[in-house]
Amino acid sequence: MILIEKAEKEDLEEILKLQYLAYQSEARLFDNMDIPPLKQTIEEIYEEFQKGVILKVVDDGGVIIGSVRAYRDGRTVYIGKLIVHPSKQGQGIGTQLLFEMEKQYPHKRYELFTSTKSERNIALYQKLGYKIFDEEQVTEELRFVYMEKG
Repeated sequence: MILIEKAEKEDLEEILKLQYLAYQSEARLFDNMDIPPLKQTIEEIYEEFQKGVILKVVDDGGVIIGSVRAYRDGRTVYIGKLIVHPSKQGQGIGTQLLFEMEKQYPHKRYELFTSTKSERNIALYQKLGYKIFDEEQVTEELRFVYMEKG
């Protein structure tokens, strides 16, 4: 049994540690441990907390095992940092987090992005109704795909 709820300010340090753990696999896709999610500071996550909504998933033992962030700008909700503990991936937690975040901002357009190398993420988002609408070459080896729903 898991519980999804809004994160509190005191949860942010634990969420940031989980982010560092969850993004290791993404960094390995590029053979580069210098990606932004692995360099984010506690001050930056506090800013995101002030700007929008951060959800957390708590297991039976009270441990945070997943999280997602979003903020609204006009009619669009920008969703980011969907993370699930590596040992808990593939169990539907990410799907539940996305659905719950969409409930926080009903009847909006949702946008997110991921790397073109993150095939599991792209497949998940497409399964949940997101469609690719743009791509951006960030560096020689990094290309983002932008996806939308609604």
